Amino acid sequence: MGGPDRGVDLAQLVDACAQWCEQVNARAHRETGVAPIARLAVERGHLHVLPTDPHVAALGEERLVNDDQTVRFGSVRYSTPPGMIGHEVWVRVDGEELVIAASGDLAGHAGLVEVARHRLSTPGNPRIDLSHYPDHPQDPDGSPRPPRPKGRNDAEKAFLALGPGAHAWLVEAAAAGAQRVRSKMTAAIELAALVGVAPVDAALGVAATAGRFAEGDLLAIVEHRAAGDSITALVVPDEDHSAQPGTSAWAAFGTRPEVDPQHEEEVF
Repeated sequence: MGGPDRGVDLAQLVDACAQWCEQVNARAHRETGVAPIARLAVERGHLHVLPTDPHVAALGEERLVNDDQTVRFGSVRYSTPPGMIGHEVWVRVDGEELVIAASGDLAGHAGLVEVARHRLSTPGNPRIDLSHYPDHPQDPDGSPRPPRPKGRNDAEKAFLALGPGAHAWLVEAAAAGAQRVRSKMTAAIELAALVGVAPVDAALGVAATAGRFAEGDLLAIVEHRAAGDSITALVVPDEDHSAQPGTSAWAAFGTRPEVDPQHEEEVF
């Protein structure tokens, strides 16, 4: 007999087996002439009632949920739902998945319930379900979620209400260490009252992208856009391009003066 087809998913194999069992159990048996599923209905009357909770051996291995809301199995971290930190759970392998079960008191149910199920992984590749961390700063696709500023007073709320450009400007201005942020936020609100919210919010987005947080930058961008000029070529300030005269005049400071051998006097 050949080995199993690695191209067949284990879940598909389990479904195929379940379908096969339904077919043979619904077919009349050769000896009894009765379908096994019909005999089972009669035999159930002679079976004892199972306990509410299964035997611990059937649940797998005990694990303690760590402070990062994960359990370790096979040197791999697997996440658990909120409220499990510091509690004992059970883990077991079911095919190609790891099943995590816990007391119903933690999950809001009676008895023992399954609280999480992960695909098995290898060391160095944890299995983290982001739905287990609703307050974690990440999007469902796993990419970092940008900070979302929240207004603490009416002025800040009015500024953030301008739109996504205002949000981006505030985040980038804080990261760049911009000065007089509050006064510039107030100026943006006043400018929006004069020219409209949409152009000011768009200009704030441009300023955030270009790193323009100086006095007058926002008004200059608004006027630039109002004139119909293109903003596709954004200029980001850096240390390589400066309007300052520089310090080249100090390059010779501290060096020995040259001596003219003809006159034997110092020449500066």
